[in-house]
Amino acid sequence: MLTIAYIGNGKSANRYHLPFSTKLKDKINVKTIYSPRAESPWKKIPGVNYTTTIEDVLDDPEIQLVVVSTPSHLHYKYGKMILENGKNALVEKPFTETSEEAKELFRLAKEKGLLIQCYQNRRFDSDFLTVQKVIESGVLGDILEVEMHYDYFRPEVPEGVQEFSKETSYLYGHGCHTIDQVLSYFGSPDSIHYDVRQLLGKGRMNDYFDLDLYYGTMKVSVKSSYFRLKERPSFVVYGKKGVFTKQTKDRQEEHLKMFYMPENEDFGIDLPEHYGVLTYIDEEGRYHEEKVISEVGDYSRVYDGLYETIINGKEKLVKDEETIEQMEILEEGIKRI
Repeated sequence: MLTIAYIGNGKSANRYHLPFSTKLKDKINVKTIYSPRAESPWKKIPGVNYTTTIEDVLDDPEIQLVVVSTPSHLHYKYGKMILENGKNALVEKPFTETSEEAKELFRLAKEKGLLIQCYQNRRFDSDFLTVQKVIESGVLGDILEVEMHYDYFRPEVPEGVQEFSKETSYLYGHGCHTIDQVLSYFGSPDSIHYDVRQLLGKGRMNDYFDLDLYYGTMKVSVKSSYFRLKERPSFVVYGKKGVFTKQTKDRQEEHLKMFYMPENEDFGIDLPEHYGVLTYIDEEGRYHEEKVISEVGDYSRVYDGLYETIINGKEKLVKDEETIEQMEILEEGIKRI
């Protein structure tokens, strides 16, 4: 059993972590949740110790892993504090504010023989897993281009932010999802073209980005905007023999927002109207167009991986160099504004 605690008791912890860690009852024991404020709109979990005293987490010898689910500017502070107190750490994304902070935390963890890892749950999005299945089937032939879109129509968000900051930038807040997907599957790119903008004008929030990552002749594009009344497809994959289009995103977040939890058998599961469309020419020159049943997304696989690493000594799910490279890409993108 892996005994864990949380620093932070807000939306991040209660929506994107606890439903998945508590699901693994035979592997994960959530013992303590720390927040500096006792009041919270989130329902308490029976059997969990809620505390406003950080020492209840750091000084408890039973706690092996501490999860940092705070605003991003506190990630480095708490990550370092956890390691210095002899515990493993899982840190929400973006992992830190700079790549140098990330490198320092990984060095400290190595010195102390501990684990620190970024919470890259979007590796287990249904749409991303389905795209991998289609690519690996080979029906598209050599892959030429991949487009990944993460769009919203939420103009009130950038309009409500009057000053630029790294912490509120769209690139840091959402690029940390999709850029990790690219690095985790395609590896380190040969080169990157950056288009990072402030659509409301200089000095305002970064509310748009379009990054092209090149792998030889293949291009992987990561595009996001707060001003898309009609969302672009979540994924479009172009190969020499065809194309796969997945219009809709993974549904785990959709269900979580409705408080429809992972214990339901159909949690996060795509219906036929959500399936992607695969169009290709086969070896005999025949045209095919068919729907592809979506893979099942499951964010609890992050916690399952942590259990296997900490308890059974298996390789880390998210490699240190992947997190560092992602932070370097985010930093470089912000410079291009």
